Amino acid sequence: MNPLSIAPMMRRTDRHYRYFLRLLTRHTLLYTEMRHTREVLGAPSMEDRALAFSPEENPLALQVGGDDPAQMAECARIAERGGYAEINLNIGCPSERVQSGNFGCCLMGQPEVVASCVRAMREVVDIPVTVKHRIGFDEQDRYEDMVRFVETVREAGCERFTVHARKAWLKGLSPKENRTIPPLRYEDVYRLKEEFPELFIEINGGIRTLDEAQEHLKYVDAVMIGRAAYETPYIFAEADALIYGDAREVPSRVEVVEQMLPYIEKHMSAGDQLSQIAGHMLSLFAFEPGARRWRRHLSENMHRAGAGPQVVLDALALVR
Repeated sequence: MNPLSIAPMMRRTDRHYRYFLRLLTRHTLLYTEMRHTREVLGAPSMEDRALAFSPEENPLALQVGGDDPAQMAECARIAERGGYAEINLNIGCPSERVQSGNFGCCLMGQPEVVASCVRAMREVVDIPVTVKHRIGFDEQDRYEDMVRFVETVREAGCERFTVHARKAWLKGLSPKENRTIPPLRYEDVYRLKEEFPELFIEINGGIRTLDEAQEHLKYVDAVMIGRAAYETPYIFAEADALIYGDAREVPSRVEVVEQMLPYIEKHMSAGDQLSQIAGHMLSLFAFEPGARRWRRHLSENMHRAGAGPQVVLDALALVR
């Protein structure tokens, strides 16, 4: 299983972002945005925006949310037939909308339901069925509470658990606040791996560099990076060498932009807007000379009528 991944992020990890990241790292596991089972089951084909991806994006996991085992099983079949490398169940999102649908983090209080969903998916597909969850929620945040959840879901056949090392408050904090305010408890995740050595345990939460990732890999099997992957994407240009031992030449930022141009032309000709693609590239030059000029030019021009690849080239000229 993969030792490094980029977290699923709503309105961020769409197919255009994932293609962009693939120019930086060949091997890092990528995730879709979370899709509710109804969205997956309602897609008319793999070409639907909810499911479509480029073959270059693999290894790619489809993340789903829901609480109905039969629907989950059908989603798993769709994912496997469509070429996804993995299907992942979201048990970490704390938003009120998600709670009202009885999925996401609130299901940590219903481990038997999660186990039923995992079991139903495992019975119909050969691709890995994995779970992403928190260390706890509300008052159910003891280490023992997390162990009960993991043990129950493990019995259903789940072997990979991605653990966001923060609890979630389902009332009183927004999803954004739940990503920063509850304190990180990395030691609980390390302990989980120590006590369940047969499981593949991945850690998530507050990790911003590959150096930090390598430190965590001394204690767990894998590391998931979230916001830093979007705010400083170029850190993944070193991932293949540092994490996977792939000695391919690291592409420069300029080369990445140049390689994105044919992709932009292709998808704009299919009806997408420049902003839908270039918006994911705003932070490519973060902390580099000219980064502000690059970001400003794209931000001010990519939404304009008729904006196309030339806007990106003009922004690149400002960096150079």
